[in-house]
Amino acid sequence: MKGRRYATKYAIIYTILVSIILLTPLFFYFIYMKNIHIIQNEIYLKEKSLLVLNAMQEYDTQEEYFEYPRFKTFDSGLYDKNFKAIFSLIKKKIQYFKNGYHLTDDNEAYLIIKLPKNRYFGAKYLVMHNTISYATVYEKILLILLSVLVLIFILSLFFLQTFAKPFKRVNKTLDNFIKDSMHEINTPLSIINVNIDLFTRKNASNKYLDRMKAATKVLSNIYNDMDYLIQHERVDFQRDSFEISSFLKERVDYFVEVASMKNIQLNLELQTSELYIYINQKQIQRIIDNTLSNAIKYSNENSKIDIRLYIEEERCYILFKDYGVGIENVHDIFKRYYRENRDKGGFGIGLNIVKSIIDELGIELRINSIPKEGSEFLYIIPEKYTFSLE
Repeated sequence: MKGRRYATKYAIIYTILVSIILLTPLFFYFIYMKNIHIIQNEIYLKEKSLLVLNAMQEYDTQEEYFEYPRFKTFDSGLYDKNFKAIFSLIKKKIQYFKNGYHLTDDNEAYLIIKLPKNRYFGAKYLVMHNTISYATVYEKILLILLSVLVLIFILSLFFLQTFAKPFKRVNKTLDNFIKDSMHEINTPLSIINVNIDLFTRKNASNKYLDRMKAATKVLSNIYNDMDYLIQHERVDFQRDSFEISSFLKERVDYFVEVASMKNIQLNLELQTSELYIYINQKQIQRIIDNTLSNAIKYSNENSKIDIRLYIEEERCYILFKDYGVGIENVHDIFKRYYRENRDKGGFGIGLNIVKSIIDELGIELRINSIPKEGSEFLYIIPEKYTFSLE
């Protein structure tokens, strides 16, 4: 589904770019069509002027009066040598009297014809007038533009989808390989965790087993990130209601062994034990796990991490505060594969996943970090995701 959306998106972009390129010749075509329209109007007025002249020539001086010809599509009038109207149907004032065809800035067209002396009621000039309308030109240009846009869009969509098929097959093969690999990785990880738990129940815990368990949890967190990256392109994560306080406590407990490897104490403070939210659990877990994992990774040994959950104005606040190395480039940490300190390990995808989730859900994130002193991540979950407060 998203492949189609991408193809449609880039087809639209390509259509816009090609259309911009085509606008230049289309503009010149428009100017050409306007000039053609102006010439056609001049010919039209000349043809109609012959009708007026013929009517005056056929007039018999013995008749009582001369009925001046009137037309709906143009106006005309007779003027003397001093440019005064002898008889005129033209309501607008004429600015000049020169033989020929003239067009004003407001699209008023005039055809001025010099008449023989003392022949047509003492008139010196016959003036033909009408207002040019470019409506047909605009309609034709618009029709051409729309036809070109539709044609380009259809062709772009067709070619993009056609060219994308080999890449889709490669991506599908690669995705299947990654899925199978992820499954194969998860199985031994689960076996290791289960056997460590069984062993520690029967025997006293020791630092070597603790390290092994902490390492498997780090690997599990990386696995969960990779699994989310694979799924989020194809799966619509359904929201469900759950109690966030117990969920947060569960996630903090999960990272206790990882934190103990650096002798870091995790301090959890819950303002309420009955706060229900309506968000997909996998997405909120990625936010909590990646933030907590990073806090542990960049904290100093023998320090602490404070985690708080509280409510203000019916909004849920989750705070993570560490006392570690801090962040120098806050805006860069959300870039995929960016790692501020490469000695700490990792792939640089955790916070990129967090950013994509909070942007999708509209969760606000406030970061306060001081290099060499620590960092504070505050997530504000909007009121609309609050399912139930008790």
